[in-house]
Amino acid sequence: MKHAYVFPGQGSQFPGMGKEQYDSSAFAKKLFEQANELLGFRISDILFTGSEEDLRQTKVTQPAVFLHSVIAYKGIEHSKPDMVAGHSLGEFSALVANGVLNFEDALQLVSIRAMAMQKACELQASTMAAVLGLADDVVEAVCARVQEESGETVVPANYNCPGQLVISGSVKGIELACEQLKAAGAKRALVLPVGGAFHSPLMEPAKQELKEAIEGMKFQSPICPVYQNVVAKAVIDRDEIKQNLIQQLTGAVRWTQSVQSMIGDGASRFTEVGPGKVLQGLIAKIDKTVTVEGHS
Repeated sequence: MKHAYVFPGQGSQFPGMGKEQYDSSAFAKKLFEQANELLGFRISDILFTGSEEDLRQTKVTQPAVFLHSVIAYKGIEHSKPDMVAGHSLGEFSALVANGVLNFEDALQLVSIRAMAMQKACELQASTMAAVLGLADDVVEAVCARVQEESGETVVPANYNCPGQLVISGSVKGIELACEQLKAAGAKRALVLPVGGAFHSPLMEPAKQELKEAIEGMKFQSPICPVYQNVVAKAVIDRDEIKQNLIQQLTGAVRWTQSVQSMIGDGASRFTEVGPGKVLQGLIAKIDKTVTVEGHS
């Protein structure tokens, strides 16, 4: 029986997150204060007293979810994962858990990533939409057709679980795709309240900025494989981990395929580490036979 630790991404945040950790643990307090210094603003104040709107800023959301997840992971006694994975941003938390990155370096990369994504979002009006109730290949075909016919960008971005795929692209591209997906029988094709087209070619400027930072960072040998979003299989080579992490910003999050690969490689127990229960719900939909739990 293999134990997989998985880490959530953007969207799991909530007002007040981390306050309990900060108040009850000297170690958590130390990491929060380190983060305040490294980020150049008091993220702890925003988390503990800010509104939902404050937490939606990408420059806040991404470090916040990362910070909460890493503190939660460090609080698990005798944690020794057989494998790790993270959903989008969560891949950085996973790389701390398997020893590839230390906390400070990972937080610096997360901050650079968040700021670069924010800038890329401001270059062009773009968004994402959740598509429910269609097979992946149908969604892929509609996206390809819309791109070919309109010249607009629209691509599959997050393969969350069977019957739930998020698409990403220009505002016009997403509108056209949603119309066609509904006509193709989607239960819902719902535009999401996000400020940009994450995991699409429109993130290319952010990818170039992150690439420079990642290539200048020292990655250590992992203690266990990481199942990375863009390849959905076990990776242990440091250089390969770096390249996959760079490609992640413009590539799709293959979460369904990653979980299936982990189960295929022997995972029967999954622990979601960090805020929320999003991944627990997705994993249960991917395979009902595995044990799924949370630790926050």
